[in-house]
Order: sequence, then C-alpha cells, then structure tokens
Amino acid sequence: MKKSTKIIIAVIAAIIIIAIIVMAFIMNNKTEKNQNTQLPEVNNAEDLSTLLDKIYDGIKTDIFNVETRTIDLEDTTSVKSYTGLEDAQNLEYAVASEPMISSQAYSLILAKVKEGTNPSEIAKEMSENINMRKWICVSAEKLYATNSGNIVFLVMTNEEMATSVYESFKSLAGNLGEVYEKVAEEEELPEDMSFPIPQ
Repeated sequence: MKKSTKIIIAVIAAIIIIAIIVMAFIMNNKTEKNQNTQLPEVNNAEDLSTLLDKIYDGIKTDIFNVETRTIDLEDTTSVKSYTGLEDAQNLEYAVASEPMISSQAYSLILAKVKEGTNPSEIAKEMSENINMRKWICVSAEKLYATNSGNIVFLVMTNEEMATSVYESFKSLAGNLGEVYEKVAEEEELPEDMSFPIPQ
C-alpha cells in the first residue's frame, strides 16, 4: 500500500472518530438538559397530583374551581381529549386539572413519559394537536407546553392565568426543555352575517 494511501485512510479514520465524539457529546448534553430537574421523582399518578398541588401553591392568581383527575391511559378518547396525543404508548402516568363547570376554559396536564421517550417531542406533539376549543362555548387564549426531565407540562386558559401557572412550574422545575407557546386563532365569521329585518 502506498504511503499516500495510508495517510488518506488515517485522515478519514480520524475524521470519523472526531465526528462520533462530537455526536456523543451533543447527545449527552441533550440528555443532561432533559434530566437536570429539581422536580421530585414521580413513581405514580398520585405523585403527579402532589406536584400539581405544588404548582398551585406558587401562583398569584385565582384558579377556577378545579378538580384533579387521573387520566385513563387505556382510554384513547380521554387521552386525545386531555393531551392531544393519539394514544398513551409513550406515557407512564398522566393527570388533568380542569374545572367542574365545562364553560370555563382551563386545563393543566402533567404526564410522566416512559424511559427512552423524548419528553420534549411529546410536549411539542401535545401543543400542536390539543384542541384549544374543546369546551362547549369558550376557548383557551394561551397555551404553554414544555418538559422538565421526564415530566411533561401543558396549560391552556386565559393569558394571565396560563402565564402564572407556567411560571410556577418553571420555578419548581429549575430547568426546562424546549418551551412551546400557542395562542388561539380567532374564529372567522361568515362574510355575510346580515339578516332581513321584519317589516
């Protein structure tokens, strides 16, 4: 083998090794960012409910009269309604805090994702697919979705309350993944809304 050929092979091998090291470093940083959380360990749905109560302890605005429900992950209809996800195959536990009166637009969701699942991707999917108009006659104005470690958070309601709840979660978590925000689109009215006036 020629000397020049050996040099080329050595250079290519060095480039490949460097690329592998760089990719491993990037992936490790992403993993550390997702795992670096101040939230307590969650081992069941009750732990999520306790965390939800702590979020409420830290807010500065009045919350609707809400109740916390454990989401039945076997019920795809409930999973879709509460989270926007088509199914719960990537979730271990999930809870929802919503008002008992359906005319109030408020929903706070906490979910623990399964090991090996990218929680930021789940938060993104939830933010993109959740129905912000799922109530009878009202719509949420503002949505925040994010994660801290393996816990995914989503809140949607009026802008002031949504921001307050999000800031409380952020304060508890200490470190967040990507934050996804969304505002409700204004409902378009038909062009011709005129009606004949009785004579």
